[in-house]
Amino acid sequence: MTDQISAPTNEALAPVSPSARSLGGLSHVSLWFSLGVGLLVIQMGAYLVPVMGTKDALLAIVLGSVIGSGLLAWTAKLGTDTGLSSAGLIHRVYGSGFARLPIVLNIVQLIGWTTFELVVMRDGTTAIGAQIFNLPPESPLAMVLATLVWGAILSLLMTGSMLTLVRGFVNRFGLPLVIASLVWLSWQFLGKVMAQDAQAFWNRPGTGGMGLLTGLDLVIAMPVSWLPLVADYARFGRSGVSTMRGTWIGYAIANIWCYSLGIVVASLSEPDANLVNTLLLAQGGLLALGLILLDELDNAYGDVYSGSVSSHALMPTVSIRQWGLAIAILCTGLAMILPMHALEPFLLLLSSIFVPLYGVILGRLAFGHSQEASDRAFDITAGLIWLAGIACFHGATQWAPQFGSALPSLILTFGAAFVTRAK
Repeated sequence: MTDQISAPTNEALAPVSPSARSLGGLSHVSLWFSLGVGLLVIQMGAYLVPVMGTKDALLAIVLGSVIGSGLLAWTAKLGTDTGLSSAGLIHRVYGSGFARLPIVLNIVQLIGWTTFELVVMRDGTTAIGAQIFNLPPESPLAMVLATLVWGAILSLLMTGSMLTLVRGFVNRFGLPLVIASLVWLSWQFLGKVMAQDAQAFWNRPGTGGMGLLTGLDLVIAMPVSWLPLVADYARFGRSGVSTMRGTWIGYAIANIWCYSLGIVVASLSEPDANLVNTLLLAQGGLLALGLILLDELDNAYGDVYSGSVSSHALMPTVSIRQWGLAIAILCTGLAMILPMHALEPFLLLLSSIFVPLYGVILGRLAFGHSQEASDRAFDITAGLIWLAGIACFHGATQWAPQFGSALPSLILTFGAAFVTRAK
């Protein structure tokens, strides 16, 4: 009798079975609040001052967070409704052949952002070590050891279950600790503002150089950077409505809080002050920063897990868990050799392609026109709209920066994809 060897199941492209959908609304709130908190987000908030006044900056933060998190939540609902991962959504809209290009770009982006997260955690750890043990933070040995420690923890997490991590650690322990750290830091820095001159802080004008729409674009940048990842988690949701609500509420609150904290911290700091050092100087800042660094780990985990799902979509002979471990080890090595300040513009360039990419996906699938996936290799119309959206994004940045770049690109691609969708 001849043995038949079946092809490996592509878990990234097959819809999740109903029995595996175990994430409720609270799990999504916890997950996306946790993923929305980070030193990088606080730093992004600091960029809004002094070029914008306090009132304008806070308005941009609230509006940008609501809009950006709404787009994230809308995409999350698609993931739950279809049961498909991000790679699966891309396949359905762009065709199996064309989809390989954005999936590969997404993997490259996620490797880069994971490496960046490891560098952020390493620098925060060495800063803490310098305060406690008087160790030089720029010591090559300290930087290598800190990178290896965080890389080892990340690799260990990749050997476990994503669902167990979300329901077990993030829900029960991670979320309360992160909220406590943000409450403490907010209390400390807002107390300083109140003690100095709260009225002056509230009425502080901007120096110019960034209008409301540009500031809105900067705030939207963080939630939309998660668009290529959100369906990888949302597909395990029990209901599309609860997934959408949980994702929207969780991320919007975290984004508003961290961006606003960045404004307060920057307003109390010297222009060239290091953000980490400023946070450490707050009373109890050492503990609060340590908790935020611990939370930064789930951002890195989110990047690696999504990267492993996308990699599995391209090569299903390697399991998602094996891909995750390989990517975590690769990023640990890259964090020790790559000049991250030179890499950041490249990462932002890659990020810019995913706003129009998901504008097309939302335009095609968000209103119930999600026809069954066909065997076509290329959807030329969807591909051309995506490329036009990329051109719009960079054209707006170059010639009309006062209008932002994310929203014009998103509006163009969404509208064109909606008009050309299958009836």
